[in-house]
Formats: sequence, structure tokens, C-alpha cells
Amino acid sequence: MTDTETISETTSETCADSRTRAQRANQARLLSEQADRYAVTLESVISVLRSSSMDDRGARETATQIAATALVRLRTATDDHLDALEPVAGAFSRLKEDVQPLVRFGKLDVEFVEPPTNGRALPGDVAHAARAIVRNVLLMLANAAEAQRSRVHWDCDGLNLLINIRDDGRGETQPHDDALRPVSEHVTALDGQMTVSSTPGWGTEMSISIPLDPVSAPAPLEGLPEVSGREQEVLNELARGARNAEIARTLGITEHTVKFHISKLLKKAGARNRAELISLMH
Repeated sequence: MTDTETISETTSETCADSRTRAQRANQARLLSEQADRYAVTLESVISVLRSSSMDDRGARETATQIAATALVRLRTATDDHLDALEPVAGAFSRLKEDVQPLVRFGKLDVEFVEPPTNGRALPGDVAHAARAIVRNVLLMLANAAEAQRSRVHWDCDGLNLLINIRDDGRGETQPHDDALRPVSEHVTALDGQMTVSSTPGWGTEMSISIPLDPVSAPAPLEGLPEVSGREQEVLNELARGARNAEIARTLGITEHTVKFHISKLLKKAGARNRAELISLMH
């Protein structure tokens, strides 16, 4: 085999590996989206069954309708093209559809402030992440049962998607709370920024900025002891916001093994948590 043939074969293998990695990442994102929707659906059903404004028959019928609608949506999932652009207003409308049952039958009153219709279109992964972020926050508020009202506002400055979420809860939420970890990791994975401002007795405001331009691929951490190939694969998955179960499915390993690799990476990097590790990669 000539040198040219060897280079050509190596290049082909590299391209095939890249395509496989992209397919796995896309599948993991779809699974994450489905998990978010399951959580919203279950919380909506529970809210209906607990509602004091409905009789037993009405509650059962409404809960059945919510579950049936979610099942139809699952069978006709439309999130399989995450690389496509979504108009910002359309992406926001999909968010409202996702959480509509939770808002309608839950105890949390949510006000949605529409984004400008002429805003720059959102890349599919940004639109997906933005919806997941807001759903996670609203679920957190609903489960905590401390806030009565929340306000969700999207805007676009041409370079970033701007998300603002306010609530009238106790005002005790802190940026490093465990409940906010999925949100902070999602934001960090997209090279975004998040600030949390809480005022005791007045509520909490979260301001999130997500860049619309593609995120550069994570590079190996410099100055560390040698990072193995498997550890680098785990880093890549962490960088896009994947959770342990998703990483395990994507890489074909157990969650215990994922935790083992993350623990080793944290020690090598001297990082205190996953979010800090992801930040060091960028």
C-alpha cells in the first residue's frame, strides 16, 4: 500500500468516526428532549389530578387527554433535525406548547413575553437547549411550590439568545444549588453565561445568554496528566451538556464507569464539579 493510499484510508476512517460521533450525539440530544417532555407531562398529569377546581371525572378525562397528546407527539417527534434553523418566534411557540398543560393546570402562573418576530433564526441545538433550560426551571419552581408567579422572556441581540426568568418565590436560590445544576451545565456546554440574582422575600431572576454561533469542539485540557481516549470522549459528551445516563448510552458503557471517568477527570483538572470542568475545557 502506498503512502497516498494509507493517508486516504486514514482520512476515510476519521470521517466515518466523526459521522458516528455526530449520530450518537444527535441521538443523545433526542433522548434528552424526550426525557424533558416526559417530566413536563407527568407533572402536568399530577397537577390535574390534584386540582381542586375539577371533579374526579373531569380530572381523569383531562389527565388522559394530556397523556394521549404526549403519546402522539412522541410518535411524531419533530426534533430529529437539530441542525436546522428555527425562527425565534417559532421556537418560543414550541416552548409554550411544551409547558401549556403544566401552566394551565398547575399552581404556577407563568407569563410569557414574546420575542421580536424579526429576530435572528436560532440554530437547532440552541433552540433545543433553550427550551430544555426553561422547562427545567419551570419544573424546579413547580416542584418547590414556593413561587406563585413566573415570567419568561426571550430576546435576541443578533449574536446571542437572551433568556430571562423571574419568579416571586422566597428569593433563596443560589447559582450553585443542585436543582440548577442541569441548567448551568447546559449553559456552560454552549459557551453561554448565566447569572442568578435572589432577593429574600422578593424572588429570583435568572439571566441567560447563549451564543448563536457554533461552539468550538472541546480540546484536551492542557497541563494535565495524560487524558485517555475514553476520558476525552467523556469530556466531549460533558461539553454538550449530556448527563451520566446519556453518556453511558452514547459510549456504550455503564453509568458507574462514567462516574469513574468523571471522578478521575475532576482530580486531574483540580475542578470542584462538572460545570467547572467544562469551563476549563473552553
